[in-house]
Amino acid sequence: MVIQMVENDPQNELSPIEKLIDVMAKLRDRENGCPWDIEQTFETIAPYTIEEAYEVFDAIQAGDQAALKTELGDLLFQVIYYAQMSRENGGYDFDDIANAESQKMISRHPHVFGDAHVPDADAQTLAWEAQKAAERGNSGDKSALSGVAKALPALIRAEKLAKRAARVGFDWENTAQVIEKIHEELAETEAEINSDAPKAKIEGEIGDLLFAVANLARKTGIDPEAALRTTNDKFIRRFAHIEAELKKRGKTPEQSDLAEMDALWNEAKEKEGNR
Repeated sequence: MVIQMVENDPQNELSPIEKLIDVMAKLRDRENGCPWDIEQTFETIAPYTIEEAYEVFDAIQAGDQAALKTELGDLLFQVIYYAQMSRENGGYDFDDIANAESQKMISRHPHVFGDAHVPDADAQTLAWEAQKAAERGNSGDKSALSGVAKALPALIRAEKLAKRAARVGFDWENTAQVIEKIHEELAETEAEINSDAPKAKIEGEIGDLLFAVANLARKTGIDPEAALRTTNDKFIRRFAHIEAELKKRGKTPEQSDLAEMDALWNEAKEKEGNR
């Protein structure tokens, strides 16, 4: 069914954001709304918000502006969703969210909206973090590690936690010390595996090893999440080469063996110039 706008339709008088808010209100209407939308809660919608954020990222990585416009709309709709659920409970609405964010951005950019001077982007990053720390202190939470979202991917969170600690002086002096720490953690992991330690103990040691590697990336100015994404993509390309070459031989990976597949893997590396 195609819904056409008519000249006297009240929605024609609404701004785009007002129209979207109105659409959300109608979807959540208890009598005439969508059954699925009506039963949603903050907790059930949260995973969709994370998913939409990643879809925005994927569109950016693909350089697809048409897809990005769509995905940004989907992400905006998530904000509208939370605002509507809150409004139903007598809480904040979309305008409250927008106003609070405007005020926060103004307070965090005194060099734009005030008379402070920030010479470059690096200085602004430091000023931004100092402002955020002051805000945490004013709220009664003075920990340097507060505010790093638990829902972040673990690798990203590891880097952010370490970066926060480094700002208050808890950090290695150079990359050589981090590499030494990685060797130490690897040895401890190997020892636990060889001693047939409980799975929880091995998990802890592997976690320590990954945290140390995340710190090495941080110390060398590398985004560990981006580095791992690149490696994931590389793995997919090379394994696709293995599958394609095996198919030419009338085989599947299950019908091959490690030696044959490893040779094809090395062939893929050579074709890529060992990127």
